[in-house]
Amino acid sequence: MTIYDFSANSIGGQPIDFDKYKGKVIIIANTASKCGFTPQYEDLQKLYEEYKDQGLEILGFPCNQFEGQEPGANEEVQAFCSLNYGVSFQLFEKVDVREENAHPLFKYLTQNAPFKGFDLNHPIGKILQSLLQEKHPEFLIDDSIKWNFTKFLIDQNGNIVKRYEPTTSPLDMEDDIKKLLS
Repeated sequence: MTIYDFSANSIGGQPIDFDKYKGKVIIIANTASKCGFTPQYEDLQKLYEEYKDQGLEILGFPCNQFEGQEPGANEEVQAFCSLNYGVSFQLFEKVDVREENAHPLFKYLTQNAPFKGFDLNHPIGKILQSLLQEKHPEFLIDDSIKWNFTKFLIDQNGNIVKRYEPTTSPLDMEDDIKKLLS
């Protein structure tokens, strides 16, 4: 099984089969508009603009499961991303990314790219770890998505290469992306 076996509805409601991304390097991220990591949209867009002509696709999945940080309707999410960050990469309808109602894609991603912990040398890594221990200790038990802007890098064959936790800036993924594109 690869990510090509999945589909999801675009933020405008149109079904998209992921086999359309065959041969592309892909970043899949769960996103939110009212999160401390929301400025990562800007760097994701920079990566997209820099490498889209070489075969990079970015797929953003808004999610409201983390402290209600994506409360708006799909149209509001689209407008926010476009107006504030110039997002032109593919966004999808809001989905759950953890627990029993998680989109099948995110179940697959987390089963095949386990959580390896936060970088506790990163100042926000310590804050996020503490927040989850205090408010959502159940989030830390398994390999599920822990917070907004967890990112997965997928190769041209639809295989997961690496999982990046929210504390990893999209620009810190650039070397890994370039290796796959070359």
